[in-house]
Amino acid sequence: MSSRRKALTGMSAVMALVAVAILALTGARRPPSVELVDFGVTPRATAPVYDAVVRPASRAPIKEFHIPITHGRIQIAPGKFYEGWLFGGTVPGPVVRVRQGDRVRIVVTNDSPMPHSIDFHAARIPMNDAFGPILPGQSKAFEFTAEDPGAFMVHCGTAPVLTHIMNGMYFAMIVDPADGWGTRADKEFVVVQSEFYSQLDTATGELAMDRKAAADRDPSYVVFNGSAFQYKQHPLDVAEGDRVRFFVVNAGPNFASDFHIVGAIFDRVYPDGNPRNVLEGVQTWGIPAGGGAVFETTFDKGKSGEGMYAFVTHAFADAEKGAVGVIKVGTAAGDAMAMH
Repeated sequence: MSSRRKALTGMSAVMALVAVAILALTGARRPPSVELVDFGVTPRATAPVYDAVVRPASRAPIKEFHIPITHGRIQIAPGKFYEGWLFGGTVPGPVVRVRQGDRVRIVVTNDSPMPHSIDFHAARIPMNDAFGPILPGQSKAFEFTAEDPGAFMVHCGTAPVLTHIMNGMYFAMIVDPADGWGTRADKEFVVVQSEFYSQLDTATGELAMDRKAAADRDPSYVVFNGSAFQYKQHPLDVAEGDRVRFFVVNAGPNFASDFHIVGAIFDRVYPDGNPRNVLEGVQTWGIPAGGGAVFETTFDKGKSGEGMYAFVTHAFADAEKGAVGVIKVGTAAGDAMAMH
């Protein structure tokens, strides 16, 4: 073999090895095609408070979520405990976040002693196929494409639906727009408003459901993320200058949420969480039971800068029953419990 041919052969071998290496590196960096999240293994953190921080969705085009249904003891106000009906072991249940166009696979297992179900407001799917009853010990699997961006409610739809929702069977689903939100947020939080209707169980000394109070629309507590006043004791922390995005879902089951931040203006509000519906310069925005919205505000220095800011439902009979929290901007000091 001539020296020229040997050189060409050697160069070809080197180029082939380089190509293999590039393919291997590209494959290693490529996101997995399927992301699996099992909320029975990794439930949402609730101590010392429900974790309101939300992280970006992965780039996996198929996302599979395993969601167990259980019954368990939860704290719905300071020192007040209640036997809740739970998705993923918490109230609210886990946060499901995907991107518009993702294929969403759901596997729900009923580990409770009674029939339950699940209803995704984000899904375009026949309800009789996906949202039917799941008997104790059984599972149901279905899938859909997340076609619509927004902040959506997920809940149990088993009759009587009022009873199942008032006992804690709900959570938020976020569908990010395919092209993004149009702004970059420094922090993102999820806030789920809901109501508890309770009475004292003299046998246990704890709280139990009060169906009559629910039918009469007379809640014991109106809460953010499952427990009254928790974000007054443990404020949400942001830095001065941050643009903050809130995904707000109102689980009801009976009342609207009139979401407002004291001392700030919403730069943008997306009713239902759809960026095509954008509003600008909004003081308060109402969300019906079963609805959602996305809110953005910036805590600019010299305006809504370093300090303490209450976030509330502006229906103050409800805020006084627990639907109030505090955002701490920067290193501000003060008694958050004394605010609103």
